Amino acid sequence: MQVPASGQPIEIISEKSMPSILDPVSSSAIAAERTSVLLVDDHTSIRQMLAFLLPREGPYDIIAEASSGLDALQLCLALRPKVMILDIMLPELNGIEIVRRLHAENSQTRLLVYSGTNNAELIADIMRSKPHGFVHKEDSLDTLRQALKAVSAGGSFITAMAMGVQIGQASEIKSLLSDSEILVLQMIAEGHPQKLIAERIGVAVRTVEYYRYSIAQKLGIHDIPGLTKYAIRHGLISIL
Repeated sequence: MQVPASGQPIEIISEKSMPSILDPVSSSAIAAERTSVLLVDDHTSIRQMLAFLLPREGPYDIIAEASSGLDALQLCLALRPKVMILDIMLPELNGIEIVRRLHAENSQTRLLVYSGTNNAELIADIMRSKPHGFVHKEDSLDTLRQALKAVSAGGSFITAMAMGVQIGQASEIKSLLSDSEILVLQMIAEGHPQKLIAERIGVAVRTVEYYRYSIAQKLGIHDIPGLTKYAIRHGLISIL
């Protein structure tokens, strides 16, 4: 409900004035002016910056924040924001898998990737997952503002860096491992114990053990340091 600047209640003078105040079409139009946004980034400073700036730049309401991929996915499905702004490099579940899973769920949330990666393989993978927008963190805030406006209005906005990446050929890791194996590999490389991995992705510990065995066999890498190096090299985790 809109509240007058004076803070005083609206007085209805006559029946003729009632439709302009109470008409449901007018009310829905007012509500539609605001865009709910979910912020997803593992860097607190990025989330704080966007949470401070965006409501001052336009009709955006920050309804929630997440620092991990699994939390982001759960919040998005529960809250159904109009737009989610997300990074690619996230703990537990990366942005590529988030976009894929939300599309599989037929989510209506508009997905705007905001990433600082220069890894061409990662950018190609995220573009294959078909987000509605991509802005690099080296781009200006004005570019992000334009992208958010376009994406929230139902359009798309892809900056030059992403447009220039070749996305036809599948990445090496996608050709070797299943989506579940990639997720387990990422969490192993992040240092999570098998019990926690099982809890976070909702499977039995024995299933995680099987995934780890399968990953080792497919990659020919049987120790955690080796798997971690592989995950870093293919952009699953960051060393920062």
